[in-house]
Amino acid sequence: MIAYLDMPSGISGDMFLGCLIDAGWPMDALHAVIRSLDLPTDKWQVRAEKVMRGALSATLVHVEVAEDDTHRHLHHIRQIITAANLPRVVKERSVAVFQRLAAAEAAIHGVSIDEIHFHEVGALDAIIDVVGVVSGLHALGVQQLYAGGVPLGEGWTRSAHGRIPLPAPATLALLAAANAPNRPAPGSGELVTPTGAALLAELAIFQQPPMRLHTIGYGAGQKEFEWPNVARLWLATAPGAGTLPSPSLPAEGLFIRGDGIGVLPAQAESGEQPKGYFVQLETNIDDMSPELYGAARACLFEAGALDVWTTPIQMKKERPGTLLSVLAPVDLEETIATTVLRETTSLGVRIHPVYRYEAQREMRTVQTPYGPVRVKLKWVDGKLEGVKAEYEDCRALAEASDLSVRSVYEAAQVAAYGELGR
Repeated sequence: MIAYLDMPSGISGDMFLGCLIDAGWPMDALHAVIRSLDLPTDKWQVRAEKVMRGALSATLVHVEVAEDDTHRHLHHIRQIITAANLPRVVKERSVAVFQRLAAAEAAIHGVSIDEIHFHEVGALDAIIDVVGVVSGLHALGVQQLYAGGVPLGEGWTRSAHGRIPLPAPATLALLAAANAPNRPAPGSGELVTPTGAALLAELAIFQQPPMRLHTIGYGAGQKEFEWPNVARLWLATAPGAGTLPSPSLPAEGLFIRGDGIGVLPAQAESGEQPKGYFVQLETNIDDMSPELYGAARACLFEAGALDVWTTPIQMKKERPGTLLSVLAPVDLEETIATTVLRETTSLGVRIHPVYRYEAQREMRTVQTPYGPVRVKLKWVDGKLEGVKAEYEDCRALAEASDLSVRSVYEAAQVAAYGELGR
């Protein structure tokens, strides 16, 4: 999954959140993310509504916070984010956005990053905007964000430092550092906020790639102009990638798992194995004793891994190594990653969202001359395409009857096809 941010009327943090909610990320998930930040519950309220901006319907997200005079430094914001119960990648990218903001403010005011008081951009609404946007992109499975040209308007605005020209100095500094393309705005006013610019600078590649479109999310700005004040998030897959169900289609059903930060197919609500969406974790290892791989594999399966495999690889300095790969459900990403780090000598784990097509599977028990054996039936488009006897059942019967496992296995295959009339 990739995404393209189209900004006919600029971008702010709440407009970006509106795009994500409009594209299918539930408000309950955003609320869960904010609660994980352990912010005082009486200090914030976030709600969404459908509005019209010109002739266009869009989602407007209201991020309302109580009066907050706290002048937070970067390390204060880092502490809030890193203590949250969120995926590591979400916390790292969110902190990186604020790191950019701090660097821009420090350059403008001629002080060090550690001396910066964040004022507006360190307020609770900015923290909610930044962590919310990064979490929403992660939850929707967006691996790369792209963006078009940024419209920059003229005028003046008020800040904690007094009256300043538009575009705001921090906005210009952030976009300049990212070498972001810009274009004339449709009118005057602050169309791109420092928070919006920081999200773009950290997360986006400024180009429009080839893509296969699936869903368009419209986010509304707070102000009404003579033109539609909206941003648009195009959710898509790269050409040649498998087609993904649109997250805006409730018929296919998407739900947010308990921690509010992941998207899985709806059948997982009933406890069934999710179909299609997974994560693949991998790490290169060249300094671990071979016998430890068996123990690590057992621990990973116990933690919920669907498959674990190793591949011989050649690493730097001509050292032989091993690529350890794990396929896991999306909601076990952090558990599996932690297990890899604990049970191996690895210092880091790469994580890739993956999507796979699955044949329908059915378990049955068939009777053989040696006893009952469970068999797995494989169905494709309603047709039986394969039968596989369970090895452990065959082994147990073979030992009890003093036969080869192959003999019992073949008997189970024959029995299965016989019961199915094949």
